Amino acid sequence: MLSSPSFVRASKFSRAAWARTARFSSSAPKSTTLKERLAELIPRQLETVKAVRAEHGKKSFGPVHVDQLYGGMRGLPALIWDGSVLDADEGIRFRGLTIPECKERLPKAPGGEEPLPEALFWLLLTGEVPTQEQVTELSKDWAARAAIPEFVQELLDRCPPTLHPMSQFSLAVTALNHDSAFAKAYQDGISKKEYWGPTFEDCMDLIAKLPNIAGRIYSNVYGRGKLSTIDPNKDYSHNLATLLGFGDNAGFVELLRLYVTIHSDHEGGNVSAHTGKLVGSALSDPFLAFSASLNGLAGPLHGLANQEVLVWLRKMQSKIGENASDEAVKEYVWSTLKAGQVVPGYGHAVLRKTDPRYVAQREFALKHLPDDPMFKLVGQIYNIVPKILLEVSGGWLNF
Repeated sequence: MLSSPSFVRASKFSRAAWARTARFSSSAPKSTTLKERLAELIPRQLETVKAVRAEHGKKSFGPVHVDQLYGGMRGLPALIWDGSVLDADEGIRFRGLTIPECKERLPKAPGGEEPLPEALFWLLLTGEVPTQEQVTELSKDWAARAAIPEFVQELLDRCPPTLHPMSQFSLAVTALNHDSAFAKAYQDGISKKEYWGPTFEDCMDLIAKLPNIAGRIYSNVYGRGKLSTIDPNKDYSHNLATLLGFGDNAGFVELLRLYVTIHSDHEGGNVSAHTGKLVGSALSDPFLAFSASLNGLAGPLHGLANQEVLVWLRKMQSKIGENASDEAVKEYVWSTLKAGQVVPGYGHAVLRKTDPRYVAQREFALKHLPDDPMFKLVGQIYNIVPKILLEVSGGWLNF
């Protein structure tokens, strides 16, 4: 991560320091590729880190409480993370940019209205907003790397459709370690100063291959049959949509562009991000580190919560029907709570207001599918459930 250090969930001092040093640049140099730009920035970053440690290395960053240790380090500043900062009231900022600012300033696909994930990836790594040309070249680079080895295809095809997609996902990513550039370079005795080069290549290969892996898993689980192929002239999200079987749906392609962009990073202290950094610190290659992250993401207190929310919504809809009254929604929520169960989707460890990622998706739905029964139900819940849960717990809640 290539700006001066910022600190996870830290004090006012750390947030102010981040605000001064981790802001984006208006644009990247026009002629460089991402790897060329990183080669220019990394030496500067190393000097910055060296200077910060020399001046501040012995300073305390605050007390540690027993509750923090028993609570899994919650609220304990413990990691350097430059890509994004999560504010309790404001939500996520990517290199200083809010989600609305990213939607406004990052390059988009021709005719599209949503930012491209390729652009956010560039922003996260460099702190700079890329040009349209650089984003296009990054799309082509990922498309050129997208093929997955035949043995990985066979591995996925042998998985039973009842095996959870996240388990299949982790399995496939782990297997990609077979061709890791970093693992080979390390065995060949590469200098520590050069680690970043093969690590970058592995990360690029990994990201590029994810749509093919996801498409194959989706096809195997839902019996879609023959897979589509990567189009080298399309962007990353368009190819992902195609491999899932929805490439001809322009609205779905736009939704994926938005969804992948706003979920590309969420500070460094959550389970999956922390896990990836921890495993990578052992010099495990990016495929192994990312696979470990996926296993953390698969837990119900992390990524699986998305699935649990949808399951709960569908159960509610089947019980109270479409276009149900607010009173029916309230009764169902109270029945959930009285049964000793939780209402999924509420109660974030950091956020104290509505998650801006939800707001962005809500705005998209209001524009493209305002009359969808499930979206209308979610809208009712958005207005009803927080009041009930505040009555029950008196705490801060968000959706």
